[in-house]
Amino acid sequence: MNRYPPIAEHGMVGDLQTAALISSGGTVDWWCTPRFDSPSVFASLLDSERGGHCRLAADVPGGEGMTVRQLYLSDTAILVTRFMAPGGVGEVADFMVPIDSSAPADGHVLVRVARVVRGQMPFALACRPRFDYGRAPHTLTPADDHSALFHGPGSDLHLQSTTGITLHPDGDDITARFTLSAGQAAAVVLTSTATGDPAPPRPTLDGIADALETCRAFWQSWLRSCTYRGRWQDIVNRSAITLKLLTYRPTGAPIAAATMGLPEQTGGERNWDYRYTWVRDASLSVRALIDLGFKDEAHAFRRWLRDRITFEDSSPVGPLQIMYRVDGDPRLVEERLDHLEGYQGSRPVRAGNAASGQLQLDIYGEASDALIVGGDIGAIRGWKALSDVLNWLADNWDQPDEGIWETRGGRQNFTYSRLMTWVAFDRGIRAAHEFSRPADVARWTEVRDTVFRQIVERGWHPKRQAFVQHYDTDVLDASLLLMPKVGFVSPHDPDWISTLDAMEEELVSDSLVYRYDPAASPDGLRGSEGTFNLCSFFYVEALARSGRINQARHAFDKMLTYANHVGLFAEEIGPSGEQLGNFPQAFTHLSLVTAAMALDEEMQKADAGRPDGPHGHSPLHGLTSPAEDTRGSGASG
Repeated sequence: MNRYPPIAEHGMVGDLQTAALISSGGTVDWWCTPRFDSPSVFASLLDSERGGHCRLAADVPGGEGMTVRQLYLSDTAILVTRFMAPGGVGEVADFMVPIDSSAPADGHVLVRVARVVRGQMPFALACRPRFDYGRAPHTLTPADDHSALFHGPGSDLHLQSTTGITLHPDGDDITARFTLSAGQAAAVVLTSTATGDPAPPRPTLDGIADALETCRAFWQSWLRSCTYRGRWQDIVNRSAITLKLLTYRPTGAPIAAATMGLPEQTGGERNWDYRYTWVRDASLSVRALIDLGFKDEAHAFRRWLRDRITFEDSSPVGPLQIMYRVDGDPRLVEERLDHLEGYQGSRPVRAGNAASGQLQLDIYGEASDALIVGGDIGAIRGWKALSDVLNWLADNWDQPDEGIWETRGGRQNFTYSRLMTWVAFDRGIRAAHEFSRPADVARWTEVRDTVFRQIVERGWHPKRQAFVQHYDTDVLDASLLLMPKVGFVSPHDPDWISTLDAMEEELVSDSLVYRYDPAASPDGLRGSEGTFNLCSFFYVEALARSGRINQARHAFDKMLTYANHVGLFAEEIGPSGEQLGNFPQAFTHLSLVTAAMALDEEMQKADAGRPDGPHGHSPLHGLTSPAEDTRGSGASG
């Protein structure tokens, strides 16, 4: 089997239209261009032999005595990989200057700068692109010792170097070896363009230094809009930058993750393509950015969402499809890339996403909340789009669907879907009154109240003393951690506290939360999955709002230990603490932000109201002796 770095051993750089993953060993092993959802140029993360990569790293024989560290320059998306060896200390800085424009760009530039700060360091470069997910051959045209052109189907990749790096053809690829001494630097620049576009000017170190400062200034200026001043400033800033990196600037559409095909279980089949815009994920991401003070991103997404609602060719399952391409295209045909081995043999590798045709009624609640928050739904077009959606939902809400987790085991009457239907009408009714807009408020109110009664009567399981996944099961579901957050129930309501306690026993393992139990609620797929980071952070928020502040803070602190070395999270955590699933995951980072803000708020309230400080469960909650523990092994930490 081929060798792969752990999923977590990566940082991400991007220009707001595309993004690249760079391993802690200095390898670009994922880059799709010119858009997030374009075919890959480098994809060795999914097949180390066929996928293609670009490695720039220290070339110490056998790596003897070498230590490698990777970090971001503070409050930026500039990634630095440091190589420390007995003979010297060198580093590679990777960055892409953000394209802060509403126009899609054909040209995208990834800059890789090598320099030595102490002693002397040999470096090696290997650039081996593989176009179209490794399916298409390419040709190499060397221009001179410092430039080469890789020509693939429909796109070109230009490789250029500064003085100090001489490029050598290696078949249809390029390699180089060079040595730098303290104070010296050299760089290679990768530029993707449309076929036939002229080669960019040869880079200079002065020009690259200016570009790096432009990149640094962009990110530090952008972060000045952040209103968060809480206890977890650094990790919240990193999550905000990550959410921004995962947003396609020309349309304002956030994607779910930068990658496709990374497994929820190593060797398993749960390998999906997350490079698209889910209405749900994007709505929640934008709400997190609004709470942080980033209003421009919120306005851009709401315009994108409104355009999806008013698009004439609506989805067969309703006025909204659950996901789209970043430009709003609803066509996401799923195909299997059987020529790729998959990450550590995790097959099949899928491009596209067949779940795009599913009925998931909860998206109307998230969309309504995103459209209304901030107040700009008062615009005539925005209100008409929303009211048309709510009128459609009033006719279609009471039917089974595939649910938030996109199960492929058949439709059910999912409680979470009904919950967010309630949210959709609740927010619509509020907006109609606030903006004095014409609406069938009487009908919306009747449906809202009917949904409420149905959830209370059918979503509540008397024997479990908890709200459950769907009306015909006793299985719990962590999506319902949002019940108090959306205002359906008070966080101190006895029925909610009982539900939270049941989740702690069944779904929580030392602060980590499973979405549900696939064995008890078959989802149509083989294998298992790790705990879901989104749910783990929603659990923190639910604990905090319910008054269990010490327990919430302890769970949050433990969750932060699962971040990778540069503060990024994938979708899930595996049984040995490894990160699983697509990476980095917007869902995880948005829920980290909301958990941090909720904890700050509740801790501040507690500190202000109680001389003895916050209260709630002890951080050692659950660490009783076997004779005392009546809650079982699922008790939370």
